[in-house]
Amino acid sequence: MNTLEQEQILLKGLAGNDKNSIESIYRENYGTIQTFVLNNNGSVDDARDIFQEAMIVLFEKAGMDSFTLNCQIKTYLYSICRRLWLKRLQQLGKFSTQVENLEDITPVETDVEEHEKRNDDFILMEQAMSKIGEPCKSLLDAYYLQKKNMQELAIEFGYTNADNAKTQKYKCLVRLKKIFFAQYKNA
Repeated sequence: MNTLEQEQILLKGLAGNDKNSIESIYRENYGTIQTFVLNNNGSVDDARDIFQEAMIVLFEKAGMDSFTLNCQIKTYLYSICRRLWLKRLQQLGKFSTQVENLEDITPVETDVEEHEKRNDDFILMEQAMSKIGEPCKSLLDAYYLQKKNMQELAIEFGYTNADNAKTQKYKCLVRLKKIFFAQYKNA
């Protein structure tokens, strides 16, 4: 099951007041919001309040038939929380910009669009990685995600030396780029 399907299940669960869905959304997203609020003149209580308000907005939206989430839940919640927190700072006098001008400074729609674009690119890359096949998938995973060096890759994948591992990694990367950009072009 891919990320978008999981997110849709969480949204349906949220709309249906499913305890597990609500807890999952909290668990996966609250830490980011708390960090944002704490780093921007707020307290843990402020973060809880802001996150709770955002969850209410998401809950209400999820219950509407016309609502379609075009980004990840975390992107949507972050955007709501960011706007709510900046407005609260302005009300408390800790943020000097006028609320009318807040749209110019924090264009949340632009942030959401950028996050959606980046999310779409990640989904395309995930699909390309699934199509690349073995041993390329494992080799690229070991190098880029597990941060293994060429000598470790040579030993793990049975190459005669680090240079051969490097050459194979390069070939796999070229293959991955071809698959990715072919999908990207069609998307």
